[in-house]
Amino acid sequence: MQAITYHYLIRLQFLGFRYSGWQRQPGQKTIEAMLVKTLKFILPDQGVKILGTGRTDAKVSALDYAFELFIRQGPIIDLGSFIELFNTNLPADIRVTGLEEIDGNFNIIQSIKVKEYIYLFSFGAKNHPYSAPFMANIMEQLDIESMKKAAQLFQGTHNFSAYTARPREHARFIRDVIECKIQDNTWLTASFFPEKSYVLRIKAAGFLRYQVRMIMGGLITLGKGDIIIDDIRESLTENTNFQVNYVAPGSGLHLNALEFDLSHE
Repeated sequence: MQAITYHYLIRLQFLGFRYSGWQRQPGQKTIEAMLVKTLKFILPDQGVKILGTGRTDAKVSALDYAFELFIRQGPIIDLGSFIELFNTNLPADIRVTGLEEIDGNFNIIQSIKVKEYIYLFSFGAKNHPYSAPFMANIMEQLDIESMKKAAQLFQGTHNFSAYTARPREHARFIRDVIECKIQDNTWLTASFFPEKSYVLRIKAAGFLRYQVRMIMGGLITLGKGDIIIDDIRESLTENTNFQVNYVAPGSGLHLNALEFDLSHE
């Protein structure tokens, strides 16, 4: 008799500063590896498998991430008690925030409707060291008003080939960005944060490898005066020769929100 597989969608938050990203890698501390290790401990008799909603780079954090949990032998009886047990055994920089049983037809990759990232940064002075896990610190002065204007250029359907590195074979460079803007930072606050900090907020159904960090890198380059706003416009055209050569630090990037289409369950 074939064993039944039970499917669960788990939401979580993590601080990525001490991890080498989501995906398991030999000899590296990753979010996926830590979750699998913990699940095997709390579900010792289950065949455990997980699938994340996408990769994150080293030091990137998430205020809202999700993965699918596949288990055999039996269902989770009490979801609330399982969340408590899971969190008790996870390290302090990973927290499960939600758990629901889902249909086996759900596809965690193809069912994403919207991903929202935020990128926190400050400039012009050295930050308190405690800020390092949360925001990028640009020591030079930046023309923030020019950066705000340029950020809006990324909104809409564009060719983003200038904003990725080592793309996968057959990568789709034409992407639709729902929203892109720079605002004053009100998302994360702390007594040790600088008096003034900013956030790039960007939404799309999906992103290319390093896309958000390279968009931020292009905006920082503009803010320093090394390129002009017309370079940003040209970089989004189909036959552009422009290439961003600065990838903003991973520690400023946070996956802020995920929206799934659950209609196909």
